[in-house]
Amino acid sequence: MEGMSERQYSAHSGLSRGAIQKARRASRLVVYSDGSINAAASDVRRADMTDPDQQRRSTGGGDSGFSGPADSSSYLKARTALTVYQAQDKQLGIQKKKGTLVDRARAEALVFRLARQERDTWVTWPSRVAALMAAEITAEVEKQSGKPVRPERPVIIEAAILQRVLEAHVRQHLEALADLRVSLG
Repeated sequence: MEGMSERQYSAHSGLSRGAIQKARRASRLVVYSDGSINAAASDVRRADMTDPDQQRRSTGGGDSGFSGPADSSSYLKARTALTVYQAQDKQLGIQKKKGTLVDRARAEALVFRLARQERDTWVTWPSRVAALMAAEITAEVEKQSGKPVRPERPVIIEAAILQRVLEAHVRQHLEALADLRVSLG
């Protein structure tokens, strides 16, 4: 016999005899022509073909329940990703406590409410200022003509006069809107 028997190789590698038989069937062992196992060549082949995590579990080493792909760096990558995630989560918690980070749903609701108020303000604006505009236009026409407006004499309103009056009211309205302050706190 040139090499080791299954029992001898089992003692040599620290694996069970059943694991040795399974490795032989999967061609993870180098076997001589007489059926004995070439220990050195089998150790190398088994190390190349077997997941390091599975080797640790089969020998009873390592108490972790982690089972990853053949590349042991995948555990390190997952651990690094977890650490980065935890650090980012803590950073977000700090920003939230400082008030530099706001709840998105709350901010969106506030912006929606403000936009609705703005729209409602502009929708009702013409009816609020129409009478004022008409009075100002009439006063401007009377001032320019020097005569009071009567039904038998129609008034023709110039575009420039109407534009001046409208711009004044729009500026006044926008100045009132400029005082609006948003508070997310």
